[in-house]
Amino acid sequence: MKGLVYGGPGARSWTEIPDPAIRDPRDAIIRVDAVTICGTDLHILAGDVPEVKPGRVLGHEAVGTVVETGSGVGGLTTGDRVLASCISACGICRFCRDGAYGQCRGGGGWILGHLIDGVQSEFARIPFADLSTYKLPERVSNEAAVLLADILPTSYEVGVLNGRVRPGDTVVIVGAGPIGLAAVVTARLFSPAHIVVIDKAENRLQAAKMFGADTTVLAGTDDPLSAVRSLTADLGADVVIEAVGTPQTFELCTALVRPGGRVANVGVHGKPATLHLEDLWIRNLTITTGLVDTYSTPKLLDMLVAGQLDLGHMVTHRFGLGEFMRAYDVFADPARSGALKVVLAG
Repeated sequence: MKGLVYGGPGARSWTEIPDPAIRDPRDAIIRVDAVTICGTDLHILAGDVPEVKPGRVLGHEAVGTVVETGSGVGGLTTGDRVLASCISACGICRFCRDGAYGQCRGGGGWILGHLIDGVQSEFARIPFADLSTYKLPERVSNEAAVLLADILPTSYEVGVLNGRVRPGDTVVIVGAGPIGLAAVVTARLFSPAHIVVIDKAENRLQAAKMFGADTTVLAGTDDPLSAVRSLTADLGADVVIEAVGTPQTFELCTALVRPGGRVANVGVHGKPATLHLEDLWIRNLTITTGLVDTYSTPKLLDMLVAGQLDLGHMVTHRFGLGEFMRAYDVFADPARSGALKVVLAG
């Protein structure tokens, strides 16, 4: 079969790789029916995630059909259509028992496309399959479901819930990529008074408006601080969600938040960011970080089925499974391509 293989910083190839095989009784093998590319994959290719070694198959977001199960898998059968979560959960360790699956110490956590081969391939091995996959109702399309593998639960848990978004809040989201746009969608569930989105690409700000942002700020042209203060009687935002992962955007977030407010960092950082405690110590801020746990995935799937989550405009480009090299080029250059989320289907 073929897969998208990481060859070191800046190097990737769609090439022949061995077929996956059951290695543990709790494994399942899926045929990959729909898969997408994450901003984290771009961070890996930039060399920001040194744990990923050359030769690794990338990818951690897929929908597939079960073709084989290990003897310890009780909840899946051949032919089941499933969402493969970006997080694998052993279900036994202390963190899994607390629902913190991203911190699993039993061999799970974020391992797909990171510590083991991922799902950007024709077939994939899914560890702890009973706890790390979700059967999909017929009415949910592969394209909609694949967005629940990572970006929706990440934005919801690490951004909106960690930021404790409440009715009447002013919420600022720095970054209008897929994670930032998913934060707009899930923040709206809590009826904030204002959602402000800041980005340097006009096409992504237009997408943010389509998903429900009230105000957009074009970074580099508009003044984010003035825009936020004008909405908040000069106080600052109640919640600021960092959805980029650069030192500049993190420091901007800490400048935009009001005294007593919350900064929820979602972005993957490849370089150190300065925490200006000389200014922040007196402001009673809460700053959170986090890797998604995906405990919210069943609830988000229920909301998707019920029509409470509108994801119809998130996927902007579609490719065949063999077009990974082109899909990466498009996804990595959103200013030129206008890409939000790309989906590849078998």
